[in-house]
This record gives sequence, structure tokens and C-alpha cells, in this order.
Amino acid sequence: METEFSNLNISDKDTDTLNTKNCIYCNIPFIEELWCKKCINTLEKLAENGDKEAMFTLANNYYNGKGTEKNLEKAFYWFQKAAENGFPGAMNNLAICYKNGKGTEKDLEKAFHWIQKAAENGDEKAIFDLAICYYIGEGTEKNFEKAFHWFQKAAENGIKEAMFNLAICYENEEGTKKDLEQAFYCYQEAAENGVKEAMFVLAIYYKIGKGTEKNLEKSFYWCQEAAENGVKEAMFVLAICYINGERTEKNLEKSFYWCQEAAENGVKEAMFVLAIYYINGVRTEKNLEKAFHWFQKAVENGNENAMFNLAKCYYNGVGTEKNLEKAFHWLQKAAENGDEKAIFDLAKCYYIGEGTEKNLEKAFHWYQKAVENGNENAMFNLAKCYYNGVGTEKNLEKAFHWLQKAAENGDEEAIFYLAKCYYIEKGTEKNFEKAFHWFQKAAENGNEEAMFCLAKFHEFGKGTEKNLEKSFYLHQKAAENGNKEAMFSLANHYYNGKGTEENLEKAFYWFQKAKGNDFTGAMNNLAICYECGKTEKNLEKALYLHQKAVENGNKEAIFSLANYYYYNGEETEENLEKAFYWYQKAAENGNKKAMLNLGMCYVIGNGTEVNIEKAFHWFQKAAEDGNEEAMYILAKFYECGEGTEKNLEKALYLYQKAAENGNKESMYCLADYYYHGKKTEKNLEKAIYWYQKAAENGDKNAMHNLAICYHFGKGTEQNLEKSFHWYQKAAENGDEDAMFNLAIHYFSGYVTERNLEKAFYWYQKAAENGSIEAMLSLAICYKCGIGTEKNLEKAFHWFQKAAENGDEGAMFNLAMCYGNGIGTEKNLGKAFHWYQKAAEKDHIEAMFNLAHSYYSGDGKEKNLEKAFYWNQKAMESNEIGFKNEIDLCIECKQPNINYHWCQQCNTGHFQQDFSKWTSKNEFIDKFIQEAQLNAKNSYEILEWIPYNKLSNIDYYNKGGFSEIHKAFWSDGPIFSWNCDKQQWIRCNFQTGYEVILKTLKNSSSLNSKFLDEV
Repeated sequence: METEFSNLNISDKDTDTLNTKNCIYCNIPFIEELWCKKCINTLEKLAENGDKEAMFTLANNYYNGKGTEKNLEKAFYWFQKAAENGFPGAMNNLAICYKNGKGTEKDLEKAFHWIQKAAENGDEKAIFDLAICYYIGEGTEKNFEKAFHWFQKAAENGIKEAMFNLAICYENEEGTKKDLEQAFYCYQEAAENGVKEAMFVLAIYYKIGKGTEKNLEKSFYWCQEAAENGVKEAMFVLAICYINGERTEKNLEKSFYWCQEAAENGVKEAMFVLAIYYINGVRTEKNLEKAFHWFQKAVENGNENAMFNLAKCYYNGVGTEKNLEKAFHWLQKAAENGDEKAIFDLAKCYYIGEGTEKNLEKAFHWYQKAVENGNENAMFNLAKCYYNGVGTEKNLEKAFHWLQKAAENGDEEAIFYLAKCYYIEKGTEKNFEKAFHWFQKAAENGNEEAMFCLAKFHEFGKGTEKNLEKSFYLHQKAAENGNKEAMFSLANHYYNGKGTEENLEKAFYWFQKAKGNDFTGAMNNLAICYECGKTEKNLEKALYLHQKAVENGNKEAIFSLANYYYYNGEETEENLEKAFYWYQKAAENGNKKAMLNLGMCYVIGNGTEVNIEKAFHWFQKAAEDGNEEAMYILAKFYECGEGTEKNLEKALYLYQKAAENGNKESMYCLADYYYHGKKTEKNLEKAIYWYQKAAENGDKNAMHNLAICYHFGKGTEQNLEKSFHWYQKAAENGDEDAMFNLAIHYFSGYVTERNLEKAFYWYQKAAENGSIEAMLSLAICYKCGIGTEKNLEKAFHWFQKAAENGDEGAMFNLAMCYGNGIGTEKNLGKAFHWYQKAAEKDHIEAMFNLAHSYYSGDGKEKNLEKAFYWNQKAMESNEIGFKNEIDLCIECKQPNINYHWCQQCNTGHFQQDFSKWTSKNEFIDKFIQEAQLNAKNSYEILEWIPYNKLSNIDYYNKGGFSEIHKAFWSDGPIFSWNCDKQQWIRCNFQTGYEVILKTLKNSSSLNSKFLDEV
């Protein structure tokens, strides 16, 4: 804490009392009227004759009017004479005359001059006064170094006030280096010599351990000393010590005493605390008038805290008459000075027009200020202003923000409304989990409406797991607390035995509580119970009660009666007509579900003739009433031009509305519109957003499309884990394309661990659900025994299914099966047929085989022209086929030179493996390495296979220069590089990869020429 000079710190010279002394002639003191008459008569003559002491004495007499009339001009004249003759005491008194304009014009520069002269001549008081002049810049420029010098001189001369000011210099680094230990020493010296201001500062030093060790007992001692010596600030601090039991025992009587002393001495903070004492009756009798008095005094002295309390006194008539205008005035003052409570209350005054005119803009302004100052109550009120557009523009996002803040700070109303915002999507995205959380908080606070909402969440599994027992309990709690909706819903729970045992008597009781004397709702619900067998199934009673409810004017019963005829009556034309009639009645009465069902009746001709225009009309009505399913159907009508002109803009608008209302099919369609830029700008981010919403709501097509977006980074960052997750979700929900993609992931070990059994499982599921690509892959699995046992008949079956569905690869494989008798009888004619079908679809290998068939006449008459044609077409297609595909390397992002084959990157991978194998033959090693480095696809790779990697080696045949054997290679050949696992993807099936072996003689003499021929 920096201590500054103040009027309390600086001791000015008493300008009404100047230095006097005994008569130098008769030694009689010049006291009161006891002047030496004889000497007085001779003083003037002595002074005029140059006696400087006589001059000084004569000046004092004129100054004080002792022994003569008071005459300040003559006093000044003789002080000046004495000073000019070198009398030190006269110099100081002359300075005082110049300083205060006594007997001469005020002149601070001359005052400084004579103080300096007096000080230089050893006048102790002048030394101190000179220091003050330098310190405050009076009559000279401010100079802390010189001030410090003269304070030091004065202190050495025993002037205790100088010691105090010297301490301040040490503390504030004024005219000397900062030295808190020395400051402490000087304060201590001054305090012990009776300087009361030093006592208070010393107390502070001991309290905070400044310049000395912290010592609360000594701090309290010096604070008490300062207070008892009249330091008003110390009085208040002492009062606070006694209030809090700080540095001493708690003593409210002493606290009150010192607070009163400080207040009466003008400490505004003490006035405020004293008012609090009186208003609460703390260690004094409660006295509201005195409380009001001291609040008023504190305010008059500038205490801002007291303004709010004074306003409260006027507002509630405490200690004074109630006066709302004055209350408003002081609230405004306090608010303008930053009082948080006042700011909030001022906003309320403007909001309801209390003590001032109603002003919603100002109310909003002050609620905003209160919030900025951390007032938690104001947050909810500010939220309401934004929500309803009170005093500002309506802004649901800001309303939500402040509701959230208020709720997090425990505001009970805000908690409930925050839950509603999450539920109805006001100012934030719909979030049932968060809505549930906040409804639960509100319910725990006793909010019966929140209990009802929470009950519904448990009933339908929104934001939490479905729990009918908890739903019933909460319905009961809300109903018992007076919520009518809960009463009706509780009745339904008893009707349906939902979360409790069925009890029609209690159901009737709660219907009665909710509806008063209107039992039509109860009739209708009871009818539904009979209809659905919630009690004993009795369609006659159900029909009777539905009809009675309708006759008594229950609109919901009209719809229920229509449903009865549509779903529970015999499916006769008569019943469908009755259903149509009552749907029409219910629709005309505003039942949006009935409007939807009526529209469907017109679409399919149930109970009426097919009429697409009327169907469109009722779907439109239901959509306008907020039925999201109707919005979706209506969008389809606009999209296809059914019942109205084709209008993709309106279709887009309705998909958006339905999607925003939770219709998952619309979410998917809306995403597609954004994805393809259909009647709107292409927007992949929005497409992703709606695919995700639809996927989260269970739409399998959206799940699959979302997986694709994550897979290729469309509209979002590429995320293969999320892609795999959504492929899996879509597959589990029955999407055949996702099943196929999931199978590929498991087959290749892409993003997940390789699992051929799971790959087979999902190929099978996808194939059974109609995926043509999966049929082909499933056939290959059966053919090669991948993920399942080898089964050539099933392989043939799925090749046939895929081929019949137009897959050229399957056509080729089916032809191979017929040509070689794989899984079926050999049939060259059918083989030729499927080679031809595949070739016509540009399958290159099929073209070669078809050319061979024409050349050899296998399955068809020999035709060399056609053989030449198909061979040439195959060669041309083989050159340009790969150029039409875009396949980028995942590592270097450059185009692959062949399918999944980047020669640049794979060369590096091969080189890293050179040290891991050797044939122990230099020519063979070099030959294999060169083949690997030059491989342009996986078929051109050569590898060294250790003998221990081969199994089931069987003799097969004898060739021209070697024996031929069959075997299974456990690793299998390289297919491509797996970037995620940093290893080669190999075709290693369950039993290994079948290979042909040739046993060479004289292999020790192998050379590069021989290997090239091989």
C-alpha cells in the first residue's frame, strides 16, 4: 500500500502563534499581559538602533497585540528587518507572513526563500517546513530528493512528524531508494513518539507483513492506539476487527462503539455499517429511523453501497415514509455507480413502471448491465426479453444463451425454460438428452409442469431409456401437484396398465379430476381399451363407447371411430366407406392425423374413388397444420407432379419443413437435394448435416450416404473410422450397398482388422438383399473358400444370379464355370453364350476367351473373322481401360499406374524388404528384385518363397525339363499396399493360395539368360 501525503500527514505552522522569548534586559517573560512596560518603551529605540533581537521581539508584539495594538504591517516590517539582520527565528516567522499574506501580499516564492534561510541557519521548525515545500512544490519546484534530505535533517533534530514523512519517502521511493524495512522503522519511531497517523500505517504494515514480519497482535494494538488517538480511519478498521474477530476476539459491542465513533467523525463506510447495525439491531436496539438517518448520511458523503439501501428504505417505507419516486432516484444513482443489485432492481422498475414511467428499452438495457456485472437473477429476465422481443429485437439464440447461463447458476424458472428450448428447438438444436437433464433438474425443484414433461420422456424413451414405471410415478407426482395434463395422462396409464396395473376405477377418477364433468374423453379412451384388448377385448362395447363419445361432441372420438372401422371392422366396402366418412368428419374438425389418413384413402381408393387432386388437398391441409408425414408426402407429390404441377422448389421447401419437424425420410431427401444441387445451390456441408440427422433417426439410406461422405471427405474431413461406423450401422439396418462395402472393409482389412468370415457374412447378407456386386463377391468366396468352406455349386449359383442381373464379371465367371464344368455340368454352348454377353459389356478377358471360342469353334461354329475382331477389340480395350479410371495413391496422392498400384511408393516398400529374404543365389536375388522394382501391377511381381511357407505338396505331372507339383502357399501373393497397417495385402485364403511348382535340375548353374526365358 502506497501512503501519500495528505492534510493529516503534513503539519503546517500555527500562523497565529509566533516565537516569543524573555526580555533580554530584565528577564521577565512576555506572557499574557505581563509585559515589561519599561522594556517595551525602549524596544522600538533599540530596534531602530539595529538590535536584531529587539526587532524580533517588537515584531512579535505587533503580531500578537501584546503590550500594544495589533499591527500586522509593523509586525511584518520588523520581522523583515530582523531576518535581514540574520535573526533565524525572524526568518521563519517572515516566511509565515509571506505564506499566509499577513501584513504583506501573499508570496509563496518569498515564503520559501525565508524558510530556506531559516533552515540553513538551523531553525528546526523551518527545516521541517522546507522539506514540506520541496515535497509538495510550494514556492519552488517539487523535488523529492531535497525533501527527503530536509525530512532527514528534521528527524535528526527530533521532529516526530518528519520521521513519519521520512517513512512515506522510503515507502514510495520518493527522493531515495525504496526501502520498506527503513519505512517500517521510521513509522515505528513516529508512532512510538505519538504521531497518530504513523500508528495507523504501522498497524497496516504489521497486518500484511510489510517491511517486517506479519504480526496480527501488534497490528491490532497499533490500530487501537491510532483509534484512541483520534484517527477516524483506524476507528472503522477497529470496528471491522471486532465484527469479524480478526486479530482479536469477536466483540459486537465494541464493534458498534467504534463504528459509531468513526461515523460521527465522517467515515462514510462506517456510516453505512452503522446503519446496518441499526436496521438489524446488532448490539443495539433496532432503530429503523437511525438506520435511515445513517444510510442518508453515508450517501451524502459519497458511499455508493448506501444508495441501494437508502432506495430500499424509500421503497419499503423503512425508517421513513414510502416514496417510490425517491426509491427509483436512489436506485438509479446506485446503478449508475455500478451497484449490481441496484442495476437489477432498476431494470425491474423500468419493466413494470414503478417509481417511473414504464420503459422496456431501458429495462432491457439495465438487465443487460446487470448480467454483465454477474447478476444471476438478471440472466433469466434478459433471456425473457430476447425470447419475447421486449425492449430489443427478438433473438432466440441469445435468449437460449442466457437461459443456459441462468440455469447453470441455479435459477429454477430458467432451468425449466431451458429444457423446453432443447425440446422444441428454440434458439438451439433439438436435443432430447439435454432437455431430459434440465426437466429432471426442474422437477427436483418441485416444478409440476417439468414433472409431466419428464414423465413423457420416460414414457416414450426420449433423451433417456424408456421406463414406464418412472413415467407412471412422475405422472402421479405431477397430477397430485395439480397438473391437469398429467391427470388426464395418468388416467390413460391406469386405463392401459402402463407402468402400473390396469385400474379402470382410478382411471375414471383421474379423468374426472382432469375434465370435470366432461366424460367424453374417458369414454373414448375406454373404447380404445376395449378395442385393443387392454381390458377384455370387446369390439361391440368399443364401438358403442366411440359412438357415445362422438354423440357427446368429442372430436378425438371421431378419429378413433374412423380408425375402428378402418382397422377393426371387417374389410368390407361398407366399413371402408364408414371409415372414409368419419376420417372426413375428423379432418373437417381439424384433426391432422385424420387429414393424412383421408388423403391416403383418396390415393388408394379406400371407401371412395381414387382422386389424386383431393388426396393432394388433404395432404396439403395436414402439412399446413404441422403434420411432418403429410409434408413429406406432399413434397413427393410436387417432386413427381402428382395431383399438382411438378415444382421442385416447393418440394425442397416441404422436405426442409418436414425434416426440421423430425421426419427422417424428408431429412434424407433434403440431404440429397443439397448433395446434388437440386433446385438449390450444391452444399455438401448441409448435405452432411441432414444425412447425419436422418441417420441418427434410423434412416438406413442416409447412414450409407453418410458413410460415403466420410469415406471420401465430401462436405466434411475424411474420417475412415466414422465411415466404417456408418457402413456398419447401415448394414445392420438392412442397406445392401452398405453390407457390400462393409464386407470389402473386412476382406481388405481396411480401417478394421481383416476378418474373412465377417467379409463372407456381409457378402452373403448383401447378396440375399439384392446387391449384384455382392453376389459376384459371394460366388468368389464360395469358389475359393474365402471365409467359408469351398462350395463350387453355390459359387456357380451366385455367379448365375449376378450374371442374370447384368454383372459382366459374373457373366465371365459363369462362362468359365460352364467351360470347365465348375459347380455344374460342362456346357461349351452356354460358356460361349456368357462369354459373348460379358464381351458385349466390354469385359476384356471375356473378349479374349470369346475370340478363342470363335478361333477354335468351342461352343460355336469356327469364325476367324470374328475371332480376329474380338481379339483386336480386347487389345484396344486393355490399353485404354485403365486410363478412364481415377485412382490416387493414398500416400503420395499421385495417380496410380494400375488399380491400387503406385509404382513410386511400392518401389520403396520393396526396397525396405530386400534385407529380409535371400535365395542364396546372386542371380536369382537380383532377378527377383528387378522384377519387383519394375512391377506395374500386382501380377508382375516375383517373390522368393521359402520352402517352409509351402504345404500339401503333391506330385501333379512331368514337364519337358522338370517335374510339376501342386502346393498351397500360406502367405499368398501380394495384391496391394495397406497404408494403415504399413504392410502388404495378400490373397491368403483359409487353406492358402494354390500354386504350381517346377523342380529344376542343375539349378546351381542358373544364369540371368535362363531366368529371362523362364
